[in-house]
Amino acid sequence: MVSTKRIDGRARAERLLVGIAAAAAELKARSGTVPGLCTVLVGDDPASHIYVRSKGKAATAAGIAIFSHALPATTTEADLLALIARLNADEQIDGILVQLPLPKQIDPQRVTDAIHPLKDVDGFHAQNIGHLWSGGRAKALIPCTPYGCLMLLKEALPNLAGAEAVVLGRSNIVGKPMAALLLAENCSVTLVHSRSRDARALTRRADILVAAVGRPQLVRGDWIKPGAAVIDVGINRIVPPDGKPKVVGDVAFAEAQGIAGAISPVPGGVGPMTIACLLRNTLIAACRRRGRDEPELNE
Repeated sequence: MVSTKRIDGRARAERLLVGIAAAAAELKARSGTVPGLCTVLVGDDPASHIYVRSKGKAATAAGIAIFSHALPATTTEADLLALIARLNADEQIDGILVQLPLPKQIDPQRVTDAIHPLKDVDGFHAQNIGHLWSGGRAKALIPCTPYGCLMLLKEALPNLAGAEAVVLGRSNIVGKPMAALLLAENCSVTLVHSRSRDARALTRRADILVAAVGRPQLVRGDWIKPGAAVIDVGINRIVPPDGKPKVVGDVAFAEAQGIAGAISPVPGGVGPMTIACLLRNTLIAACRRRGRDEPELNE
């Protein structure tokens, strides 16, 4: 049986946030610049409201100005695109975050394409993704959740080069950019998805396993290679037989104990890192837009 290390995402995020706050304070002292983040929420999804409030609270604590727009669920795509055009032109705003999911009448890809690449703090614009995949990571605003996962992996493993990595899930938000980041760290990367044959056999080869499919506890203990580093991106709300709702990941955490060498918990793993990396991107965007040197952060 392996002694499994718990990867503390809250503690790692806090260290990053301390660096962001210090850099934001220095930027303000030297130039009077306060990085600005604007959140756009369309509709009444309760989880989205919670996420936006959490991001706003963290931004304020880090010395980042927060702006927000809450729009009704009936908002048209044209109206949302017009708002984004105004935010692109607003010099106070360095980062634009449109909270997903969007109502069905709005095409999320058109919204992503409309955000200026230098203000795309989610890292979803084709220009940022292109930099990421083509080896120009230093020019990209990197998608927040995958970058947070990478930082957690570096907490667990001193050197990622040569490791066999499996990413479970191929979304544009997590799976694909995660694969790009791991390739840049010289891992051998396999993307496993719903059409893959024998997903369990593929994941059992992995020195590094990133689970990002949104299916509660899909990854059982016998899917994990002994000693592997496991990052659980899933946030799934379930109601167990006792009737008390709870949040679980894509990995059966209890079964992974004693098998995985290290694992991130849910909650308290990837979630805090996503918010910290969003604020990191906002700070970087503020510097790039003004031609200033980027701060050295604890990454």
